[in-house]
Amino acid sequence: MTDPAYLPSPADVSALLNGDQTDPHRILGAHAETVGGVDGVIVRTYHPEAVRAECLLDDGGSAPMDVDPAGPVFSAFLPGRTLPLKYRVRLWFRDGQSDERRDPYSFLPTLGEHDQHYFGEGTHRRLWEALGAHPRTIDGVDGTAFAVWAPNARSVNLIGEFCSWDGRVLPMRCMGSSGIFELFVPGVGPGSLYKFEVKTKDGHLRVKADPFAFSAEPPPGNASRVTASSYQWADEEWVEERRRKDWYRSAMSIYEVHLGSWARVPEQHNRSLSYREIAPRLIEHVKRLGFTHIELMPVTEHPFDGSWGYQTTGYFAPTSRFGDPDDFRFFVDSCHQNGIGVILDWVPAHFPKDDFALRLFDGTALYEHEDPKLAEHPDWGTLVFNFGRNEVRNFLIASALYWLSEYHIDGLRVDAVASMLYRDYSREEGQWIPHPYGGRQDLEAVGFLRAMNEAVRIEQPGCITIAEESTAWPAVTKPVGEDGLGFTFKWNMGWMHDTLQYFSKDPVYRRYHQNDLTFAMIYEYTETFIMPLSHDEVVHGKKSLLDKMPGDAWQKFAGLRTLLTYQYTRPGKQLLFMGTELAPWNEWDYRHSLDWHLAEDFQRQGLMRFLEDMGALYRDSPCLWSKDPDHDGFQWIDAADHENSIISYMRWGHDGALLVLLNFTPVPRASYRIGVPHSGSYVCRLSSDDPRYQGSGWNPISRVESEQVAFHGQARSICVDVPPLAALILEPEA
Repeated sequence: MTDPAYLPSPADVSALLNGDQTDPHRILGAHAETVGGVDGVIVRTYHPEAVRAECLLDDGGSAPMDVDPAGPVFSAFLPGRTLPLKYRVRLWFRDGQSDERRDPYSFLPTLGEHDQHYFGEGTHRRLWEALGAHPRTIDGVDGTAFAVWAPNARSVNLIGEFCSWDGRVLPMRCMGSSGIFELFVPGVGPGSLYKFEVKTKDGHLRVKADPFAFSAEPPPGNASRVTASSYQWADEEWVEERRRKDWYRSAMSIYEVHLGSWARVPEQHNRSLSYREIAPRLIEHVKRLGFTHIELMPVTEHPFDGSWGYQTTGYFAPTSRFGDPDDFRFFVDSCHQNGIGVILDWVPAHFPKDDFALRLFDGTALYEHEDPKLAEHPDWGTLVFNFGRNEVRNFLIASALYWLSEYHIDGLRVDAVASMLYRDYSREEGQWIPHPYGGRQDLEAVGFLRAMNEAVRIEQPGCITIAEESTAWPAVTKPVGEDGLGFTFKWNMGWMHDTLQYFSKDPVYRRYHQNDLTFAMIYEYTETFIMPLSHDEVVHGKKSLLDKMPGDAWQKFAGLRTLLTYQYTRPGKQLLFMGTELAPWNEWDYRHSLDWHLAEDFQRQGLMRFLEDMGALYRDSPCLWSKDPDHDGFQWIDAADHENSIISYMRWGHDGALLVLLNFTPVPRASYRIGVPHSGSYVCRLSSDDPRYQGSGWNPISRVESEQVAFHGQARSICVDVPPLAALILEPEA
């Protein structure tokens, strides 16, 4: 007969059986007790399907365990024993099978008080080391420590392959007011799939993936995967140099990539290349074209391919579509060893409503706002993070630092910043709530962005942050200490919109719209800009870049070369979406590979050679980037020749200069005079009309001499034959 002296209370057994136990370690595991005047240790274990149990001591011997009359809770009293006690339990089941295991409830908490405290105040800079799933060896026992934040849950149970996804087997321990539940499970190692079964206050069960999972099962399973890295980095030289880099005054030319559609394998069901497969091919291509960085559209885990990754569910997991986390490390490492930086698109503005992820995580609006006027994003059908909550801010800041630290990412391009800054973004009157002082700014989001950028600046020097911000919000790229948001760069959406609008017009009418082209220089030095011609401009009926150009096929290609020369030679950094070099007629489609067969076309071969030469000229000409932030790095020669639709300007470096001349009409201009600041010869470094690029080759020049003729406010000038729809880049000879 079971000795009632060491039975758990009926209330404890009931809570355990009903899934309401928040402190299972208080009942289960090994506990020092005195029974009948005898000191010893009581060992208890539980399994809902067990019919018999035995305690096996590491130092020899065993003891049968008595079953509780109320349910399958098994107890044994070991007189004379003391803690700590090392033991295993053997369980027998209804089908006659048995299983021997270490007891998860015999281990102390794996989460320290400091972790809980800093998380609660929102300042845990390495939070991913505390929460999530971490393979560990504790007291000589291999297993995995699990921890998840669910402060409003009635209870949380761990489920996975290791317990046949049975939510009754592994209840987790709540760590007090922190709201974190934890459990160390012996025998669980890398590769194991798991989720959390969360019981809400009203008794409903919600099965959730781990917000801190480092890897995930592909959709539609979406389970989290225990992960450990064995990768050995070889990019120390790159990382050390990055710490000293002044990116404001360095060459930066960015190639934007959607990994799933850069290249596919039609013979294998149109599958995408893996991280390891794409790395050498993409790096070779990017180096050939002279880019300094690859910017990846989100590779954070996401369930829906059609979101292009911008509806993130795994803020700490590279998508398993292309391989495991070490495969992604290989990709980044390979880029660095070849002198290519990697920027990652990162989405803290909103998250999808998929029920396995963050939405109503513990039955309450934990990561999102409670009020739909604050929580719902009207444009994308997603939810907005509650940036006013310490733990949510910490979750996102830790995610940003995680990618920079654990994957050596060089920068984060923060998506949809404008939607974060305004409470009335895309909302009608009555659909939004002003901040406490009555305004439309989202002060909590502003505080989060500043805190995130400061954390990156302090923790990861040399890494950059880039804002996709489409409004006139002031000081986006000013330091936080100067009341700015603290970003390194901002996408110049105004330049992009005005420039593409100008280039889409028939050249006959461009004389009336030249201000569209030149207006951006008025505000050029209010921020530090990147000029994007991104994926957003070649989808949803906007046409491909080539097809935006007016005229016949030759004029379209000539116009595209002129546009790209203008982009490369202005102040600021530039970004091109993958496939620009192939000049497709069709818009980008994420479901298919780029049209690589177009590279066989002679017009595209010319464009590719042009981009190679333009990229090399850019990287080799400090005057195109070394004074980007300085007013004296750019000088208009003439921005007002509306009748001829020609502009000209100088780019200045510390010890060199380039003269840029752009003709936006298909009419060649013979003996076109422009003022110049230097005497002597001007050498043509690049003509976009060169026959090598499939240009017309009209009256090519290699060198022109300046004359003592004042023009455009300069003491000297030159006469140049300007080809149609073309750009000339001239360098004054030393």
